[in-house]
Amino acid sequence: MPTPRMIFVNLPVRDLDRSIAFYKALGFANEPRFTDETAACMVWSDAIFVMILTHDKWRSFTDRPIPPTTSSEAMLALALDSREAVDAMVAAAAAHGGTIDVNPVQEHGFMYGRDILDPDGHVWEPFWMDPAVANGDAPPPAA
Repeated sequence: MPTPRMIFVNLPVRDLDRSIAFYKALGFANEPRFTDETAACMVWSDAIFVMILTHDKWRSFTDRPIPPTTSSEAMLALALDSREAVDAMVAAAAAHGGTIDVNPVQEHGFMYGRDILDPDGHVWEPFWMDPAVANGDAPPPAA
């Protein structure tokens, strides 16, 4: 059996403890085997991990500059089970140092999403999609 495919998203952060608390509030779990004073592994699922790295640790991997918090390189979307779960994650982000609704709320009937910034300006997009549309059992409504 092949090894499962996994993704590790690496993000530079200014305050590791604050970022650990933020991601825990969103529902991520900390993996202590890959956590120390310079980095923390935050687990979203069996295949999705976010490595939050102090700026010094980040710079040990690359010479590329850390972008300012006012820019975006990527928007990381997380599929959730319901609209209510999307709203709950957004509320948790707001209560733990995040900025909510940095882009317009996406309301398409079969899909609902909102955007948040973590304390370091990384954009996350919790969203819900009708399972019938996601599984291909129903087409998305015409625009």
